[in-house]
Amino acid sequence: MEYTEDKYLLLSGIQHFAFCRRQWALIHIEQQWMENVRTFEGKVMHEKAHDVEFSEKRGDILTVRGMKVASRMLGISGECDVVEFHKSTEGIPIHGREGLFQVVPVEYKRGAPKQHDADRLQLAAQAMCLEEMLFADIRLGYLYYGETRRRVEVLMDEEIRENVRNMLSEMHAYYERGYTPKVKTGKFCVQCSLQEICMPVLCENRSAVRYIDNVLKEEMH
Repeated sequence: MEYTEDKYLLLSGIQHFAFCRRQWALIHIEQQWMENVRTFEGKVMHEKAHDVEFSEKRGDILTVRGMKVASRMLGISGECDVVEFHKSTEGIPIHGREGLFQVVPVEYKRGAPKQHDADRLQLAAQAMCLEEMLFADIRLGYLYYGETRRRVEVLMDEEIRENVRNMLSEMHAYYERGYTPKVKTGKFCVQCSLQEICMPVLCENRSAVRYIDNVLKEEMH
């Protein structure tokens, strides 16, 4: 199955979805958003990484920032923080450059490595978009964490690719239905920038939009 551009979802949404399906729906379906310190710091880091005018060659590595990507097969579009092209005996040709290059996506995160797979799934989705666009075979990518100032290698094996495909299929189904999943509370709720909108304890079975509408109606009477 291939998606048309009007059906594309934001690539970055897979990170929200993996962290909490309700959070993803509140942001991408109900258009709710609240800034907190974590999201602001992350935004600043990504603005630095997404300098679309920047490209640099150091030795055998060409670095490109803010590269736009999309996939008809996955039905997503977005941007990569950094894409590195490593000169190799295998890989793809690049116009105006001699030799072949391996494609290596690098995603920047403000904090430290996490226990869940949200960051790795986002990076894998970027890799799969790049493969489709560039006819490349991407074997690995990196997550750079601002807190540790180190890269973490992520292998693009079949397991993570299948997880990306399954998760995006579920996201498209929810989006088509306009469905906001019910709350599944956990320790991760305290880290969520949408905690005050979601109110996981008070409205486990209610849409945030309907809740806000009801509050506004009560204030008008």
